[in-house]
Amino acid sequence: MITGEQVKAARKLLGWSQVRLSSKSGFGDSTIAKFERGEMPLSALSVSTIKRTLEGAGVEFTKFEPGVRLRTEGK
Repeated sequence: MITGEQVKAARKLLGWSQVRLSSKSGFGDSTIAKFERGEMPLSALSVSTIKRTLEGAGVEFTKFEPGVRLRTEGK
């Protein structure tokens, strides 16, 4: 499962605000903000939805620090 820190890093790689991720994923921007700060745990299904949204925009989550990168062409 991905962390709030990874979500924030992924958003920043894409140049997205919390509001934009909110509108793309269907979650409130306050929910995104609280998850990123570690103040609100989300269900596995909710985290999966956010992850799929970011992956669809070109982000790849990795097991290596910082745990996120932009997907390279051809993958």
